[in-house]
Amino acid sequence: QVQLQESGPGLVKPSQTLSLTCTVSGGSITTNGYYWNWIRQPPGKGLEWMGAIASSGDTYYRSPLKSRTSISRDTSKNQFTLQLSSVTPEDTGVYYCARDTDWGAPTGDYWGQGTQVTVSS
Repeated sequence: QVQLQESGPGLVKPSQTLSLTCTVSGGSITTNGYYWNWIRQPPGKGLEWMGAIASSGDTYYRSPLKSRTSISRDTSKNQFTLQLSSVTPEDTGVYYCARDTDWGAPTGDYWGQGTQVTVSS
């Protein structure tokens, strides 16, 4: 059973960089055929795919966020990390990590429980 767990600060100030880590257990992030995604849900809105890192280490980003988003991984810890720079209150929402067999959509077969991030001064 694959399990994912998000961790990171719940409150970030505007203009700062948000950093979240997803710790994976029960499966390796280097196993071929999987993509490890970051997805968020702003209050009152639907799920939004943000980006992904493949088992190969290749990264993919949602176009409007590409200039502010970076996804990396630490294979020794079986973790992958999201960094979102220059945040604004519009980046407030619940952030999820999820495993999928593709990238580009807010879907996945295994999900973390989600973590609330609020951008406020």
